Amino acid sequence: MPLPSYGFDPTEVAIPWKILSERDIAVVFATPGGMQGAADKLMLTGDSLGVWKSLLKARSDAVAAYGEMLNDASFCNPQSYSSVQEVDFDALYLPGGHDKAVKEYLESEVVQTLISDFFAAEKPVAAICHGVLAVARSVDPNTGKPVIYNFKTTALLRSQEMTAYHLTRLWMGDYYLTYPGTTVEDEVKAALADQQNFIIGPSPVLRDSMSHLQRGFVVTDRNYLSARWPGDVYSLSLELVKKMASGATAAD
Repeated sequence: MPLPSYGFDPTEVAIPWKILSERDIAVVFATPGGMQGAADKLMLTGDSLGVWKSLLKARSDAVAAYGEMLNDASFCNPQSYSSVQEVDFDALYLPGGHDKAVKEYLESEVVQTLISDFFAAEKPVAAICHGVLAVARSVDPNTGKPVIYNFKTTALLRSQEMTAYHLTRLWMGDYYLTYPGTTVEDEVKAALADQQNFIIGPSPVLRDSMSHLQRGFVVTDRNYLSARWPGDVYSLSLELVKKMASGATAAD
């Protein structure tokens, strides 16, 4: 699980970590320089979110999972991006985060090469929210096209990104626009052979949970899984577990 040094979404990292770890799947973290990363503090505390705090901040189960993760040896001692190789792992998980500090992760050529290696090996790759941008920016060296050029995918929706921006822009400026002037949906669609392969899904209003998985939305296309926002994270994590299990069965 590659992370930026700062600014990742706590829900999209801690919940998958907890679900995978509880199923005896070892989660190995990586950061640009091999130093412990940190989540977006605003998502953890809700500070500056004003009247929208309860709607936009990380929910209590994610905050609790993040607290547990802070004691995880792999999280505290991550590998560096450059030391990670596809051959050493069974799957790749790409979280999101909208703080502008995540650009070092989303724009990392090392991470993008790793993603293309996982696609070439046909190993499971799961991405959520802004994490899909890293996938869309990864190029298949054999075709020169994005690795998801002929895949179906979803990602953070333009409607979600712009709603968060307009709700908070009077006092937070463009905090919710990681790349002002464009949106995640716009860039991901531009990487696809057919824009109809971008799947919006049902209205993202209620967040999923272990007891409400029907609220989550995941697009699965071969080895690739994608989701839109923290409200899909339980569903995506469990689908990744299934995909890894089926891959192990096939390999056996």
